[in-house]
Amino acid sequence: MQQTNINTLEVTVQRGTHDAPQDEIFQVPAYENQTILDVVSWIQHYADPSLTYRFACRVGMCGSCAMMVNGEPRWACRTHVNKVLDKNKMHIAPLRNLPVIKDLAVDMDPFFDKWIQAEGKHHPTQTRNDPIAPVQPETAARVEANAGIECINCSICYAACDTVAGNPDYLGPAALQRAWTVFNDAKNESKQVILDAVSGASGCHNCHSMGSCTHYCPNDLDPMSAISGLKHETAKAFFKGRTNA
Repeated sequence: MQQTNINTLEVTVQRGTHDAPQDEIFQVPAYENQTILDVVSWIQHYADPSLTYRFACRVGMCGSCAMMVNGEPRWACRTHVNKVLDKNKMHIAPLRNLPVIKDLAVDMDPFFDKWIQAEGKHHPTQTRNDPIAPVQPETAARVEANAGIECINCSICYAACDTVAGNPDYLGPAALQRAWTVFNDAKNESKQVILDAVSGASGCHNCHSMGSCTHYCPNDLDPMSAISGLKHETAKAFFKGRTNA
């Protein structure tokens, strides 16, 4: 990489664990087309090999390098330094709303546990021995389902969500978007099971529609609209049940 006119970057990295975080400052050489992942990798390779972080693909496909950069959740591999540098300085921290294992690596278990709580899993209508039923791509339900299938579980939206920050029990935008995707899948059988799962005290009606999830999604998905769809369907099911009672 070609070096820039700025010789070094002042990079503050949050180190330690969830219970004992502390900031450490590193002087990192500056280069053209440098990403946040390049910066973190340089620190780990040349300044402190004990720095802990995650990455895999380096090309924005896996989402494992997600972290907070100057207070905003971002993919480290797709975020260029020149977009976030503030007076030659930047602050890098682990994703918020998740327990910190060490340094920039967070515990993803609470994030995925909420997928299960939201019934974001397929409830098949047939067995693997049955013929594969055709899916009509132009139906309204299939369009809704397709809108969320590119989620790669990077938890950017979860880290961006202020509702999760204020209520750790809230299922969060990723789990609710997944529930909406499965709800609209023609091959999914248990729609009411999903509605029951997402309409509880920690479910979709906790969303304040602030839109941070949609704003920060690197794949340009729209979790807020998915949550709105769940709100509509749960309310419709509730009032239909009262009418039939």
